[in-house]
Amino acid sequence: MCGIWALFGSDECLSVQCLSAMKIAHRGPDAFRFENVNGFTNCCFGFHRLAVVDQLYGMQPIRIKKFPYLWLCYNGEIYNFKQLQKQFGFEYQTLVDGEVILHLYNRGGIEQTACMLDGVFAFILLDTANRKVYLARDTYGVRPLFKVLTDDGFLGVCSEAKGLINLKHSTSFFPKVEPFLPGHYEVLDLKPSGKVVSVELVKFHSHKDEPLHAAYDTVENLPSGSFDLETVKSNIRILFENAVRKRLMAHRRIGCLLSGGLDSSLVAAVLLKLMKEMNIIYPLQTFSIGMENSPDVLAARKVAAHIGSEHHEVIFNSEEGIQAIEDVIFSLETYDITTVRASVGMYLVSKYIRKKTDSVVIFSGEGSDELTQGYIYFHKAPSPEDAAEESEKLLKELYLFDVLRADRTTAAHGLELRVPFLDHRFTSYYLSLPAEMRIPKNGIEKYLLRQSFEDSNLLPKEILWRPKEAFSDGITSVKKSWFSILQDYIDQQVDDLLLEKAAEKYPFNPPKTKESYYYRQIFEKHYPGQSSWLPHYWMPRWIKATDPSARTLKHYKSAAQE
Repeated sequence: MCGIWALFGSDECLSVQCLSAMKIAHRGPDAFRFENVNGFTNCCFGFHRLAVVDQLYGMQPIRIKKFPYLWLCYNGEIYNFKQLQKQFGFEYQTLVDGEVILHLYNRGGIEQTACMLDGVFAFILLDTANRKVYLARDTYGVRPLFKVLTDDGFLGVCSEAKGLINLKHSTSFFPKVEPFLPGHYEVLDLKPSGKVVSVELVKFHSHKDEPLHAAYDTVENLPSGSFDLETVKSNIRILFENAVRKRLMAHRRIGCLLSGGLDSSLVAAVLLKLMKEMNIIYPLQTFSIGMENSPDVLAARKVAAHIGSEHHEVIFNSEEGIQAIEDVIFSLETYDITTVRASVGMYLVSKYIRKKTDSVVIFSGEGSDELTQGYIYFHKAPSPEDAAEESEKLLKELYLFDVLRADRTTAAHGLELRVPFLDHRFTSYYLSLPAEMRIPKNGIEKYLLRQSFEDSNLLPKEILWRPKEAFSDGITSVKKSWFSILQDYIDQQVDDLLLEKAAEKYPFNPPKTKESYYYRQIFEKHYPGQSSWLPHYWMPRWIKATDPSARTLKHYKSAAQE
């Protein structure tokens, strides 16, 4: 996990522009570098490093003797770099996994490069010999990337929008900053002046398609075409375990977030099992957060005792949570209601990990709810096909919501997040299963995933079959949810008259509640006029929901009352 930043064709003094790159210093607390591009005095790279692999040669932009005309700045982890080296006979000059991008590009161009990378990534690749600039981002946008491109060819690229919004340019003071789409690469021509022209934007991978790199995976071909339940369950276990195993690549200590829900508990249990198999000598540290006696804290304690992790509990009170909101919104770069709510706990636990432990590479359960239909409202889907369609839509939008939350809250404290549920091979297999197999059954969401691990003894039965609890709800007691605590506080902060005139002040995504108005005010303070970064609020479907919290839903209430 690092922070990348680059400018091409800047009319302003680079030493002034470079101050913007310091806005993402939190992403790489170990080292930083600015480097001008030879022959292009108005182009430069900025890089903030979190050293996870190759402590000696890991600085960027990466340049190697074999390809002196290539410059690479990337943020991510490429899990199959050794397999690709073996397959194609690449001669690496560093231990950096991202070096494979240079070799793949030299071998087969940008499209093959993007398709062959098994991992999470956002990169800027400059080819001065052919005068090309390439941008690319992984399938689910696990690693963030933003860009600004003006009509006269000034290009700015950064891991977070905050590194671009204050750039100065002759034709416009604040050029339009936009998120770069996941699963895409862009080709731009580089002019002698350092300015660029966009040539094409290409979608290189759809989450339903088996990735091209699957042919070189460590897992042999699985039985396919058969949807026999036992075969499917076995394939799910094999691919999920493989997803966790490949993510163990690190020279820094590994830890795991543990809410006590199904997803993070499965990740933690499989992770600990594999760490033992690989003779990793330190104990796995797991981390839960909540208010005193919250459901998540109690459930996580049970899981940690079962799997034998070194468990840390972070207890916070409502005042600490409320005080963190502005910092959280600044880190997130969004005003989405459920994202802000859920991010407070994750931000505070990340802060604890950074200050009190030496764990840096942090595993988490993001992506499972979208992939395996874990949200409570999936019980209301009109048909299995509708549920499957919604699942795919949620995966496509992850970069706006849960993946955004998970990246920014951990990166704010210099941690690197790993999300095995979003493994390309695991997700494409799960999405290939018949829609009927993937829906909730017997009133229980994620039924197939739970069933697949039922006989593994990885988790206590009551955890394996624990109903869905939203992270922002599970950190507090059932009697008073986190969203209720927030709303009670905000009710005193926002005047009724302000809310009445909200649509006039904020015509795009107008706030409908005091809570959303409060978040929007803070967002606009830091990112004025950038509300389009969030196309729409996250909200459940197929029900008349006025609030994104699961605890407001009838299904949840009846389960809690029982």
